[in-house]
Amino acid sequence: EEEAEEAIERSQSLKAEIETVEREAAELAEELEEAMLELPQIPDESVPVGESEDENVERRRWGFDDLRKLPEEVVPHYDLGEELDIIDEARGAKTSGAGFYFMKGEGARLEHALIQFMLSVHREQGYLDVVPPVPVNSESMRGTGQFPKFVEDAYRLGGANDEPYDDDDLWLCPTAEVPVTNMYADDILLGEDLPLKHQAYSPNFRREAGEHGTETRGIVRVHQFNKVELVNFVEPDESYDRLEGLLGEAEEVLRRLGLPYRILELCTGDLTFASAKTYDIEVWAPGDDLEDGPDEGGRWLEVSSASNFEAFQARRAGIRYRPEHHESADYLHTLNASGLALPRVVVAILEYYQNPDGTVTVPDPLREYMGTDRIEGHEAVGESALGEGE
Repeated sequence: EEEAEEAIERSQSLKAEIETVEREAAELAEELEEAMLELPQIPDESVPVGESEDENVERRRWGFDDLRKLPEEVVPHYDLGEELDIIDEARGAKTSGAGFYFMKGEGARLEHALIQFMLSVHREQGYLDVVPPVPVNSESMRGTGQFPKFVEDAYRLGGANDEPYDDDDLWLCPTAEVPVTNMYADDILLGEDLPLKHQAYSPNFRREAGEHGTETRGIVRVHQFNKVELVNFVEPDESYDRLEGLLGEAEEVLRRLGLPYRILELCTGDLTFASAKTYDIEVWAPGDDLEDGPDEGGRWLEVSSASNFEAFQARRAGIRYRPEHHESADYLHTLNASGLALPRVVVAILEYYQNPDGTVTVPDPLREYMGTDRIEGHEAVGESALGEGE
């Protein structure tokens, strides 16, 4: 009987020790996970080594061998938009603050046309259309790598950014990459169904825009903008071939619009937190001459980043796939690119396609959507309702 009691006591003691060890192990696992969330992606070995954007490598240019004849003095988009009455920054600031704006009349129609055109191009390339939710939860932001590192850049719904947040707290979507990638969080996809190619149009919201002090006018750097996003889910051994294909799919929009551009391969020091390899597409906007612009004058505007995240996002979001004839599941690779960001494409069109008389020629592919071949501005519809306040 005494031995039995001792055995019971030992058992209870061991049970308490086990509970203590399990609790400590869970705490350590949580600390390890939090620490790992702060670790960036490891760049692919093919990425150029460098410390900043100054060491990015230009890979190619398109469209500069046959430039259209421009006016002697190209009017910057912010002045032209005001003259044509198609961009209204003042009223955007009045209703929402600095970094917000209204597109009006033919300006709004131009943006609508671009959205439909871009979606149509990518649909031809095999993309599935997705309309995502605009609010996303903290867990989704963590899954794609926005959190915890970039919390201060997001717009939080119902709380201050510096306050603690839970997994189900909501934020305004900074890019459709977040909801579309997390569609498959904690899912196991079939290898035979890959690659998956999704495209989504959405408004995007970012606090950091406009804080650099270099864009006091215009719509180059704003807090809210529209964008078509391309998201790919692929098997690991196909992801770098898919990156080249994804880049070409985004480029196709600019080629059809006849807008000159260049491709940059980002160096290690300029890669984003989650990316293993990235190409930037920069369109040429001839309205503002900057020191680091092309020899033809004007400046470069980034309209897309095509990135391979390898398994970085898949691990954080728990997205796996089961290869054919295999029982075990593994993490797939995710990629995305803008296809494209709307405001800067609008800027390029207004500056590159403007005419000496102050009008803007509509690029051929957009005419069927706009119902006109020229932007002349000052549309009469409802104009009396937009008079100056007293």
